[in-house]
Amino acid sequence: MALIKKFRIKQFKEPNVLLKLEKISMFYNKRQILNNLNLNINKQEVLGMLGPNGVGKSTIFHIINGLKDPSYGKVIINGIDCTNIPIYERATKFKIGYVPQYGGYIQDLTLYDNLKLVAEIHIKEKDLRKSKIEKIISQFEFDPLLNIKGKHLSGGQKKKLVISMALINDPNILLLDEPFAALDILTIKMLQEIIVNLQSLEQITVVVCDHQARDLLSCVDRAIVLSNGKIIASGTPNEIIKDTDARSAYFGDEFKIN
Repeated sequence: MALIKKFRIKQFKEPNVLLKLEKISMFYNKRQILNNLNLNINKQEVLGMLGPNGVGKSTIFHIINGLKDPSYGKVIINGIDCTNIPIYERATKFKIGYVPQYGGYIQDLTLYDNLKLVAEIHIKEKDLRKSKIEKIISQFEFDPLLNIKGKHLSGGQKKKLVISMALINDPNILLLDEPFAALDILTIKMLQEIIVNLQSLEQITVVVCDHQARDLLSCVDRAIVLSNGKIIASGTPNEIIKDTDARSAYFGDEFKIN
């Protein structure tokens, strides 16, 4: 697997926008979560989202994949307005993969049967389905774990399983909701390597949100910081940690990478 490089940045000299959130607003019981938010995400970019609890990071994921409809605004993928397109069609037609913070697999099925279940939903041809599962098993080094039930896997193994299940459909966009939460240092490094390889080898656009700011910033090209329903800072990891608004609203004055 690729080694994680500190501040691994890919410059997009000619941005090629894959996903656009246009003037997105979201209300819960009259409380505004997102306020006229605009965001462009480029093809094959790794984007990190940071911000305090309740700022709307998971809500943005739900709006992108169709779990929630915005109160106002548009979701545009590859130039097509997807705002009213249902979740299953976004997953299949527009190839969106989603890894939730919790769950995402069936606890009483083995690791292999979890992969098989998702493959049978997305891939009709039996031989193609088999080869895709075999590729995933090799890619994630699952051979010793195939017959272990999901509920008996470690935290890192569960996270790898859910990511691999999201890759069965060969997504163009992969959304990772707090992938580093409650994991040990070595497992976090393993997941960072997976994220980098998804971009460089699989050419997937990856969007990550997490409270582990240092871990997130070590494997993204660009990061945004959200506050009061808006994006208050955007830039490379080097730029974002020096941004006055980002430090005031999220990082604090003492935040350092090392």
